[in-house]
Amino acid sequence: MQKLSEKFELQSTTLENQMDQNEMWASLLENRLISVEVNFIYSYTCEAIYYLRCQVLEKLPDLAGTLPTLSSILRKKGKNQRIKSAWESVLERLGLQEENVKALCAFFIAHSYDACYCPVNQRKNDSTDISSVLTKVVKNQLLQHSLLSAVFLVENEKAWGLFQDQKALSKK
Repeated sequence: MQKLSEKFELQSTTLENQMDQNEMWASLLENRLISVEVNFIYSYTCEAIYYLRCQVLEKLPDLAGTLPTLSSILRKKGKNQRIKSAWESVLERLGLQEENVKALCAFFIAHSYDACYCPVNQRKNDSTDISSVLTKVVKNQLLQHSLLSAVFLVENEKAWGLFQDQKALSKK
């Protein structure tokens, strides 16, 4: 009887996770954003993904050649304890969870075919308050929190000059 209860609990958790993922994807596919907003959010997402990768590489400089993308880090962290430890450390330091990264990757995948990257100076010149747009338009809480975290991360790191330093390091 105990094993049956455990199996039902596991299945319930799995179904709950699937429902959350379905809700997030449905929210992604609802097109409530105008193209400029999508481009801005896409740009923040790209920069946040890039920054996450750079932070892991900073902890593992000897593995830089084998970790060219965030995708490679995500694939290899299950097999390599050093990568996993660095990844978890970076997420913890930035106040993010795996689900946040999955949501950012989902946004990137869903919009990469039609979105354009907007450089920082173009985003600065526009009066769009992307945080309030996200709060009003994105209804899925996980997706909203993840995208707001990406905006905060990029803006906060730029304010301290760390993001530009990371770009310079990665070009070396």
